[in-house]
Amino acid sequence: MENKKRPLILVTNDDGIFAGGIRSLVKVAREFGDVIVVAPDSPQSGMGHAVTLHNILRSQKVDPFDGVRAYACSGTPVDCVKLALFQIFKGKPDLLLSGINHGANNSINVIYSGTMSAAVEGAMDGIPSIGFSLLDHSAEADFSASEHICRKVIANAIENGIPNDTCLNVNIPKLPIDLIKGIKVCRQARASWEEEFDARKDPSGKEYYWVTGEFVNHDEGEDTDVWALENNYVSLVPVQYDLTAHHAIATLNSWKYE
Repeated sequence: MENKKRPLILVTNDDGIFAGGIRSLVKVAREFGDVIVVAPDSPQSGMGHAVTLHNILRSQKVDPFDGVRAYACSGTPVDCVKLALFQIFKGKPDLLLSGINHGANNSINVIYSGTMSAAVEGAMDGIPSIGFSLLDHSAEADFSASEHICRKVIANAIENGIPNDTCLNVNIPKLPIDLIKGIKVCRQARASWEEEFDARKDPSGKEYYWVTGEFVNHDEGEDTDVWALENNYVSLVPVQYDLTAHHAIATLNSWKYE
């Protein structure tokens, strides 16, 4: 029987290379292929698709994963992907996995998420990519159910492939596996953050701000990621990086430009 080559899997995140979530994702990824980790050396949540342009990037080999080749990068999650592809790999892995994020990346949060921006960057480079998030911000979060879900999604992605120009955004409710009803393919809910800026003063009397806010769901649909998570399902949303508002093209072509 011909031996099938194990896929090469790049793992990254935005919570930092020593976070609990990435440890769980590496554990699962090793079951499917040969793993290399390139992840931030410190938390980078909320960095979105930021890249480092006017500062240096540093990278050093670390060994928090029992022999898995791993690098801690001083930059953002997208920096980590770029550094992996163009410096460490000098080629493309067969699969990119990002997470498991500590906290939700459903709905509009996908725009701000470093976890999902790493997955989007992978998709832009033609790599099948998946971002995983658990709805639990705790450093002591239990990722056992998440590991079970990751196995299911990764197995399907390897067997069936991911559509071109698309990555997957997988959010997992904070529940034991026996209370999770299943995986539901969804659309992104229409929601927003209503921010507040708490004005404070530092010891010198200068004003500074602490950002707070409330996540508000404006979408009553039962086919959204928010609905799925509120009803004890895992949400799986296909995400594209083409931001063109195709439905608006006809309207804009009707304007008079002369």
